[in-house]
This record gives sequence, structure tokens and C-alpha cells, in this order.
Amino acid sequence: MCGIVGYIGKRDVAPLLLEGLQRLEYRGYDSAGIVVTSPKTSGLKMVKAKGRVRDLEAKVPARFKGTTGIAHTRWATHGAPSDVNAHPHLDAEGKVAVVHNGIIDNASELRRKLEADGVEFLSETDTEVLTHLIARSQATKLEDKVRETLRLIEGTYGIAVMHADFPDRIVVARNGSPVVLGIGEKEMFVASDIAALVAHTRQVVTLDDGEMATIKADDFRTYTTEGTRTTAEPTTVEWEAASYDMGGHDTYMHKEIHEQADAVDRVLRGRIDDRFSTVHLGGLNLDAREARRIRRVKILGCGTSYHAGMIGAQMIEELARIPADAEPASEFRYRNAVVDPDTLYVAVSQSGETYDVLAAVQELKRKGARVLGVVNVVGSAIAREADGGIYVHAGPEVCVVSTKCFTNTTVAFALLALHLGRTRDLSVRDGKRIIEGLRKLPAQIAEIMEQEEDVKKLALRYAEARSMLFIGRVRGYPVAREASLKLKEVSYIHAEAYPASELKHGPLALIEPALPTVAIVPDDDLLEKNRAAMEEIKARSGKILAVAHQYEEKADETIVVPKNEDELDPILMGIPLQLLAYHTALALGRDIDKPRNLAKSVTVE
Repeated sequence: MCGIVGYIGKRDVAPLLLEGLQRLEYRGYDSAGIVVTSPKTSGLKMVKAKGRVRDLEAKVPARFKGTTGIAHTRWATHGAPSDVNAHPHLDAEGKVAVVHNGIIDNASELRRKLEADGVEFLSETDTEVLTHLIARSQATKLEDKVRETLRLIEGTYGIAVMHADFPDRIVVARNGSPVVLGIGEKEMFVASDIAALVAHTRQVVTLDDGEMATIKADDFRTYTTEGTRTTAEPTTVEWEAASYDMGGHDTYMHKEIHEQADAVDRVLRGRIDDRFSTVHLGGLNLDAREARRIRRVKILGCGTSYHAGMIGAQMIEELARIPADAEPASEFRYRNAVVDPDTLYVAVSQSGETYDVLAAVQELKRKGARVLGVVNVVGSAIAREADGGIYVHAGPEVCVVSTKCFTNTTVAFALLALHLGRTRDLSVRDGKRIIEGLRKLPAQIAEIMEQEEDVKKLALRYAEARSMLFIGRVRGYPVAREASLKLKEVSYIHAEAYPASELKHGPLALIEPALPTVAIVPDDDLLEKNRAAMEEIKARSGKILAVAHQYEEKADETIVVPKNEDELDPILMGIPLQLLAYHTALALGRDIDKPRNLAKSVTVE
């Protein structure tokens, strides 16, 4: 993995591909490459480079012309980052070029067989296996060569294939890793993410797993890997190219933190029903009778989405009085969980393509479960696989580290909890109370942003820490988990999160002046319990930063957050800690939008 871009038409292809790669830089990568051809030239021309897209661009010669091409940004899985391991990969004769996202599970076995037949490999990658298999196929059509190869493959892939003998086409295929076609005027595009397409077209076709496509300059056709034609109707994407600009900010992360007030307004817009003190969520495809039959809610996500699910589970239990919990999708799909027909499963993914979440959804569907999706990308794989769901309408999130999408996802869970609660036993009065709280959120987020300079000063002090501890109790614990993750993701400072109640069961051994603790201290029925936890830390000379609704005298510093309803407070309390992580990373000179070793959309296991 990580990013694929392709084009076929009449324009000079190299600048278009390089621009597309730049729009995919946010996904995280370590090398890049490009290959081009045209019906008027013979053979394929390729350039690859370890490093950033700008390093690739510097290596592209002036006379690198073509009207058809594919390009790739690679996030290393098989083989270290290098020019040789970068995609695209060519066969020995230089006729076949392949770019690939995903992992080929049986690559080692196939490689051994090819080497026994005399094939010499140049790279350490699993992808090069595809190139040689396609080149060695005896089929006469490129589509058939690719199809024959895919029958030998075990694993996940999103691929784009060019062949010097077929310069009028690009063949693509998908299994577990996204592939999107862009429909232009006598030109066609392909990419792994619509971000690479929206500057040129908003008409797109998203391939399903097990689906292939052939694109030519003036048309396209889709079909299964078995050869059966499929019907694909283009849809219009709602995001425009301007949505991917920095908008005057120095980084996308800073921009996206500041977009949260507007983003939350979008996820609420048109969904609140004042008459019945509830919300409209037509996309759930779940009527009141079905909702009342739900006996448990299981939320599945990875990373930040998992933490949003933890907050969501608490809100569902509190407002709907349905037992609910969250679990990492990567664990759930491997532990042979009991799938209960009375359980509602909710899959959470910003991209809607996270492989572990998608695989869990597919396993649940196979066992007859009802699955809802909570995603940010319309038409994404999880959105298509699920029985219904909620779009969080955060807008494009370019920074690898999620901020506004996390916040909007927690608000979406508040809407779901209110909807389920009002179909059951939540009173009209409590429904109105939650709605009033939801409507306050955008203004309260804007109020938190006004404290940025104060948070920046705190960050300059905490940037010296080698490790930090985050604690919270009940509603505060998922906030602590997410804040800990944000800090380590973007600043590379080691951080751990614990329930405040667990301090005396081990973590107190770590407390010393050099280990700062961030305490989440909402003004709820556990306020005094949280203050007691801070007392334990102060008694051992620990330094404390409190995130609270009022000044906390037991803390060394306090970030005061506006008070909302108790159930909704976690949505707000993590936002200043996003700013803390950002400014800590800035003080340390980190590559904030593209943290090392990370990718935005994780489409491999």
C-alpha cells in the first residue's frame, strides 16, 4: 500500500500523476514511482524514488512524455523503503507494469515457484510476483492475463496494470483495497482515493471486492474476476478540490482541528426532530419495532474509531439503557465471537475502507447479523456492505492523525443513542435536554479554540517529557485513551492511558516529577473520586495537568472546558488535548501531517 493514481486520455500524463500523488501524500508513504506510455511510443518509461513525491518529481526527466500512466506512493510492508522496492514493478522484458495496495499472503510460495522456473526478482516486494505472473500468462487479452493471475493470488489487493502491447487501456482490480474510477470527458482516471480525482472529475465509480475494470480514454467496463459483466453507475462525490487545500493554515491537522465547530454543525443539520425530542436517522434502515428488539450493541473499530466507539457505547447505555461495549475490530474478527441475532453491530471507520473493520463486517454479514456503518466517506466499502448507517459529514480529513472525524463520530453516536433511547424509555424531557446540549456543541468548540495560545504555552513545557500518563474515570477514560494516542501518534512521546480507578493497582509505581499526568476531570457524579486520584499523584510528587470544567486546585495547571450535559461532556473534553498534541509536536519539529510509520487508511492487516 498506500496510494494509486492512473490516467488515460490525451493530456501529458506525468504532471497529472504527480499532482495526484501529491494529493495522496496525507495517507503516509516512504517511496513513490511512475510509469508512462502512449500509443505513439514504444515501451514503458519508469522512474522511482525513495522519499517524498518531490524527490520523484526531481528525477523525472524533461522528455518523459505519455498519455497513459500509473503511479504509486508506497508504505512498506515487504522490503525496506528503497528505489528498487518502490512501485511500479516491471517484468524482466519491461512490458508489464503493476502498482498494488494490499498484501499477497502466498507471495513467498509463488516467488519460489517462479524462481525455480528461472525468473530473477529485483525487489523484495510481494507485488513483483504479480508482474511476472501477468507477463508469463499465455492469454491473448490483457484482461485475461490479469484474471488468470488473480486466480493464483491469496490476500488483498487494489491493482492497476499496464502492458506495452496494450497501450490503449489500464486494467484494475479490487479485493479488500479500494479502487475508484474517475469519469472524464474523453479521458479516464483511476485512484485508490477520491482525493486524487476531485480536481478533474466528480463522477466516480467505486469497485466492489471481486470486481475488475478496463478503462480506455473514451469508455470503461466493469466485470467480475470470473468475467461476468457488472453494471456500474457513476455517482457524484460531494467534496470539491478546494476541500483538500490548507486554507491558510500551516498544516492540515491545525486546519482540521479548527474546522470542528462547522463539522459538528453539519452532522447535526437536518437530523434533529424537536416535535418528538428525537432525531431523524433514515439511513439506519431500522424501524421502531426492530429497534426495540435490540438487546445489545457491539461497536467495532480500530485506533481512533475504536475510542469513538467506547464513548458511543457509554452514551447508548446511559440514554437507551441497552448493554453496549466497544472492541477492536482486529481482535473481534479472530476470536470466533458468538454472533447474537438480538445484537446490533456497529462498524466505525473514517475512510470506510479499514481492512480489519471491513473483514469483521463481512464475517458478521455471513453469519446473518445486522450491521450499521458509521463512516465519513459516501460509497465506501463498509457503507455498501452494511445494512444501514450514519454518515458523519466531517468533510475530507487529510492529516494522518484524525481529529474532526473523531469528534463528528462521537456526535453521530450521540444521535444514535438518542434515537434508540427515544424508541425505548428515554423521556421527552431528557430528549429535549440532550438536543439542547447537542445544539450548544459548535459554539462551545469555538470557545475552546480561543484558548489555543494558552494550550500552546503548556505544550512548550510538556514537550520536554519523555513519557506522559493520561487518566480518566468512566466517561473520562475513553477521552484519556484517545488523547494518549494523539500525543504518541504526532509527537512520538510515549504515552499511556489508564482508568483513574486503576492507579493504585500498579501505575502509581511510575509516578515521579519527571512523569506528567493529564487527568480528565468532568464535573459529574464522579468529581470527588477523580480529585482523590489526583491527591494520590500529588502525594508522590507527580505533576498534573487537569482538563476540567473548573479550576482544579490539586492540579499544577488546568484547561477549563465549557460544561455541557454529563453524557455529552466527553465530546468536548478531548478537543483541547488535540491542540496539546499538535503544539507539542510542533515544538519538537515533527512532520505533523505525515507521522513516521503511519498511514491514513489502513487497508492491510
